[in-house]
Parts: sequence; C-alpha cells; structure tokens
Amino acid sequence: MVEAKAIVQNKTGLHARPATIVVTESKKFKSNIFFKKGEKEVNIKSLLGLLSLAVKQGDEIVIKAEGEDEKEAVDALKNLIENINE
Repeated sequence: MVEAKAIVQNKTGLHARPATIVVTESKKFKSNIFFKKGEKEVNIKSLLGLLSLAVKQGDEIVIKAEGEDEKEAVDALKNLIENINE
C-alpha cells in the first residue's frame, strides 16, 4: 500500500465538477484507491463517496492506493488534487 498527503488548492474544494474529474482519473488505475479526511475514508472511484467527504479548500487528505499500479495512482492523484482548478 502506498499513501501520500495532499492539500486541496481548488477554491471550491472537491465537489461536483472537480470531484467528477478526480473520479474519472481514478478509474484509469487498476488499484483500489481511497481518500481519507479526518476519520472518514472512502473509495474515490465512487462519486457519492468522494462528495460525502465534503472536502474544502485547504483541507488535507490522505491518498491511499493498493494494487499493481498503486504508486502511479497516488502520484497522479496527488498532482491532480494539488493543481486542479475548476
């Protein structure tokens, strides 16, 4: 399992459009991928799961992945979270 922390930079956080972009990107990977905020952890291949985290600008999330492409998945999603601007 690989994990990394990321700070959400998008001014609207991760809701609606930016969340859809994150979910679409996560589905490119075979690994199981999760975001954790506080004590809550969700599978980010589920839009409703991601939206349930209510991630706002400045929130720190932990990105976790487990599977054959886990490192690539974590790296790509960390970069996306820190640079998404929707």
